[in-house]
Amino acid sequence: RRMKLQVRLFGPFRDFQPQPLLELDVADGADVAAARDALAAHAAAHWPACPPGLLRSTAFASEQALLRDGDALPADGRIAVIPPVNGG
Repeated sequence: RRMKLQVRLFGPFRDFQPQPLLELDVADGADVAAARDALAAHAAAHWPACPPGLLRSTAFASEQALLRDGDALPADGRIAVIPPVNGG
């Protein structure tokens, strides 16, 4: 079975796609690493200006918490992609 994942985009990801939400298809019961892979595949196909390193250092979050790659995706299928923040 498949799950529709709603991904809210922030920061430079909004430069690649003006709409704040992206829908990805992942396996039912997938973890955050699978969502990262699905987003990387989407980026490779649709966002040629997206540097590959950006996705490796991007955080994922549910409505309540930051998520690690091994964490299960939220049951509601909604996550946010939070790019790395450079301080100075």
